[in-house]
Amino acid sequence: MNTTSAATPGLALDARIAPPSAWLQLLETRATWELAAGLAMWPWLRFAPRGDGHPVLVLPGLVASDGSTGFLRRFLRGRGYAVHGWGLGRNYGPRPGIEAAMLARLDKLHADSGRRVSLVGQSLGGVYARALAAQRPDAVRSVISLGSPITGHPRSSNAWRVYEFTSRQSSHDPKRWRHVTRVLPMPATSIYSCSDGVVAWQSSLGAPGPLAENIEVVSSHVGMAVNPTVLFAVADRLAQAEGQWQPFERSGWRRAAYPCGRAALGAKAGAGAGAGAGAGAGAKAVRDKP
Repeated sequence: MNTTSAATPGLALDARIAPPSAWLQLLETRATWELAAGLAMWPWLRFAPRGDGHPVLVLPGLVASDGSTGFLRRFLRGRGYAVHGWGLGRNYGPRPGIEAAMLARLDKLHADSGRRVSLVGQSLGGVYARALAAQRPDAVRSVISLGSPITGHPRSSNAWRVYEFTSRQSSHDPKRWRHVTRVLPMPATSIYSCSDGVVAWQSSLGAPGPLAENIEVVSSHVGMAVNPTVLFAVADRLAQAEGQWQPFERSGWRRAAYPCGRAALGAKAGAGAGAGAGAGAGAKAVRDKP
């Protein structure tokens, strides 16, 4: 059955990517080790690029609070940014009043500072960040999402049932999804991990564009806000001068820390092998289960 929504261009609901396997879910326990690595690498992280003091709003993931992004916010504050948590308690999804409150907070930070605000969101927080940027393009300087489901099917995740239970809303919301999936007019970086145990990594791949990029890391889903390679990448992206954005550079030591990216490899393989075989394999991989 074809369930493509006419109200959501480019979102084919019958092309569903399977959520991460039980094995990858089990690997989420490594988040504790990632926190330990972040603490151990803290002296090294002090050499990450410094910022220009512009405001940064950090949004937490599903059922998480500002406490879950405390490590990340402390790191960014040390890099010279005016960092702010979302200040709305636990994130139970877009319940009534939540989206309006986030927009009001963004507007206030923009007005008080007189500068555009960068948005950094983990998981569902990254979905929020893109939706906010789509609605307030003049107030947003850049968007960075960490393990966020920003393309594909909303249920290509092991968290969609939790989302629907806590938010009391369907995970498939065409109107909201249009804001999330549209091409943004400001720099947008999606940081993803192929070993993510919550969100299918393919769902974190943003559409390529002159101001859009995807950066692959080796990380759990839960541990992205403490993983040292993620922290460095976030600092590197935020430190770029406004209006002078360049893609993430993987030269030197970064080659060992950051994989070249499944998306890039897939594009090269598809170009070399021909569209026919690639399309057949892709259709098989994303076909709905009965």
